[in-house]
Amino acid sequence: FESGGCFHSRTAMGMFEHVREAVERGDVLLEWDFSKGAPDKPLLKDVYGGERRRAKTLNFSIAYGKTVYGLSADWGVDMDEAKQMVSKWYTGREEVEQWQKRTKAEARKSGATRTLMGRFRELKGIQSGAPRLVGHGERAAINTPIQGGAADIMTLAMLKIARSERLRELGYKLLLQIHDEVILEGPEEHAQAAKAEVVSCMQNPFDAALPSLEVALVVDAKTASNWYEAK
Repeated sequence: FESGGCFHSRTAMGMFEHVREAVERGDVLLEWDFSKGAPDKPLLKDVYGGERRRAKTLNFSIAYGKTVYGLSADWGVDMDEAKQMVSKWYTGREEVEQWQKRTKAEARKSGATRTLMGRFRELKGIQSGAPRLVGHGERAAINTPIQGGAADIMTLAMLKIARSERLRELGYKLLLQIHDEVILEGPEEHAQAAKAEVVSCMQNPFDAALPSLEVALVVDAKTASNWYEAK
């Protein structure tokens, strides 16, 4: 991640043989460290956007606990093909599967799960023995730390933005939050300075009393006259 690695592009290369062949031939670059300047060839994500989007769907589906049956229904493929895709995904990512199994086991034992910052979620039915309720609880057990953890990070970033003296001096205020995005409004002449402060707040949401992350939080920020242009 620190050198510009792209998780979704790597998954796409593993899923699609023609994408792998294009990378191996040198037609496209798997990823690029932009600290070294501009790449001399197109990136995988720019040439094979459709394949990468499908890989991204698979990444999030597995992370959020979607079943093989759910994937086969979403993609219109049979169970065997969906099972092969999932099996291939876990190859080389054994630590993800280990974390999922460990998290599910802890949830079955305690009847609950927690987010990154320790917020508690009771998992009703996970200890009932009923397969449908247990399955739902297990999916929530691995979904909550991920999505709930992301919400924790976003909340901390928003608090930091709201408390920023610098943004207040520049005349900027927080208008909206949409998933992992925030929208601020203020004087156009101070846009670049405000953007720098917002990026700093979002990349460093934790204070000295809270733990940080092993992976850097990368922020893509833009200035525009409206949200549509910013997108």
